[in-house]
Amino acid sequence: MTVDQARTEAQRSPAVPTFPTVDVARSLESVVPADVLAEVDPALWGRTVVQLAQGLATHPSDVGRVVAGHAALAARIGTATVARAFGSTADGPVPIEKDGRFKDPTWEENPVYWGLRQQYLALAATLHDLVDAAGLDPSSRERASLLADVLGSVLSPTNLLPGNPAALKRAFETGGSSVVSGFRQMLDDLATNQGRPQQVDRTTLRVGKELAATPGKVVYRNRLMELIQFEAQTDEVHEIPILVSPPWINKYYVMDLAPGRSFLEWAVQHGHTVFVISYRDPDESMADTGLDDYLELGDLAALDVVQEITGAEKVNLVGLCLGGLMATIATAMLHARGQGDRINSLTLQNTLLDYSDPGPVASFVDPEIVERLERKMAKTGYLPSESMAGTFDLLRANDLIFNYVGPNWLEGKAPPAFDILAWNADSTRMPAKMHAFYLRHFYLQNELARGELELLGEHLQLKSITNDTFIVGAVNDHIAPWRTSFTSTGLLGGDVTFTLSNGGHIAGVVNPPGKKAKHWIGTVGGDAAPDPDTWMQRATEVQGSWWEPWRDWIGERAGGMRQPPPTGSEAHPPLGDAPGSYVLGEG
Repeated sequence: MTVDQARTEAQRSPAVPTFPTVDVARSLESVVPADVLAEVDPALWGRTVVQLAQGLATHPSDVGRVVAGHAALAARIGTATVARAFGSTADGPVPIEKDGRFKDPTWEENPVYWGLRQQYLALAATLHDLVDAAGLDPSSRERASLLADVLGSVLSPTNLLPGNPAALKRAFETGGSSVVSGFRQMLDDLATNQGRPQQVDRTTLRVGKELAATPGKVVYRNRLMELIQFEAQTDEVHEIPILVSPPWINKYYVMDLAPGRSFLEWAVQHGHTVFVISYRDPDESMADTGLDDYLELGDLAALDVVQEITGAEKVNLVGLCLGGLMATIATAMLHARGQGDRINSLTLQNTLLDYSDPGPVASFVDPEIVERLERKMAKTGYLPSESMAGTFDLLRANDLIFNYVGPNWLEGKAPPAFDILAWNADSTRMPAKMHAFYLRHFYLQNELARGELELLGEHLQLKSITNDTFIVGAVNDHIAPWRTSFTSTGLLGGDVTFTLSNGGHIAGVVNPPGKKAKHWIGTVGGDAAPDPDTWMQRATEVQGSWWEPWRDWIGERAGGMRQPPPTGSEAHPPLGDAPGSYVLGEG
């Protein structure tokens, strides 16, 4: 019997009447000052807990069915565990999915640990069933479901020494020293890392050395960004240069990680003149910096410099995540001003233009949460970097938090030295005005997709963008879900190629050619674009990285070959070596 079958069997019990509800959470909040609530609970977690408890109390029949279903399932697991002890190899009642916390073979070979994992997975599923039984509104249910995920991760047996066979083995092998070392790491993380285990050892991954190491020069700087021009690595380069628009939620070098894994290095090595924006990490002095500033002082200012240095009439624009959104806005702005021919093509990586279904992030964005964040940011002028990092960690708590409890705190191992995680830990702040505008006008009001966004006095229309566009999504992206990203194919006015990469929001982009890489690719056309699942059925699956078809696509749109342009110009002389000062937190 599966989890669903056990639940169906339990639902045959007679119904029990429900009772009218009173919004206890809002009643309690009415006596607490708004500024205090904004500071201590900006994401409404306290309200969600109270609403969940109230919902469970007022839906006793649904809760009873869930509890009965869990009891029936637990009994079947107990029977299966006994059978395992006597040599059975049958699968358990609860399906097993890949989970790094349970990779030790003991979880499959030892009947006791096998049964313990089954009982834990059943409990984790029941937590979500209880959320469903509480009858919450959609927004509260999303947050409660996320809380259930986190609580389920907290309750994992792998978080305790007796329930972690890998940690027990290491304790015996080291004579207990691993336990002492892990305990020290835990105390250090509790004191210095907001109580979370360290994800990465950054001591051997230095920006400008092992990371962001592609040679180049800073050729322009303003109060918001530095512009880096990379040195040519081929005898000839394409006539049309590339300008890269990165996100500013983290630093630009996710696109310039370790050599051999750098997308920017890949482009340079394939004959392109590449420029990239590196944004300054905001502080309180930038509280009034808005999205219009990021447009004017970011992409548009950089475009002017690129064209002045290279003499190119057109530029190929590449953007990632929030940087892809800004690249699209800049292109729409140029079309609104009658200058759309300055952009030759557009490449968007893991980018949302339509925010109607932003995925799990929606749990953290509703009008009241945004209002609380605005109150919180008003005190400092920015959103602290740890707030954004903590939000993204919670969305993947198993992978980004609890996956490290066993190795770090129980086994006493040092965290790995991994370039993606090193970049992820190097987070940045968000200016108060910009972040509030972004949340309200995109997540809440979806103005760009609806054709209602105005910036710098221009009304922006996505259909005005008739440039060829290459869009990349990632199949496991939880920040820019690929199906929502796919809707961009029907919003833009030009020919669109959509590519779906394996991996998630970051690994889907940091995707150099290799045995593990694969992608799906297909052309779509404006209003006739199919829905994402239909496109998936028609797309071609290819072993290898999406970097390779992009290389061919951008090569066809990069013009003829020429001698590399100078690094900088008389008007924009080099100011220093890449990766510059802003990425290091200087200036």
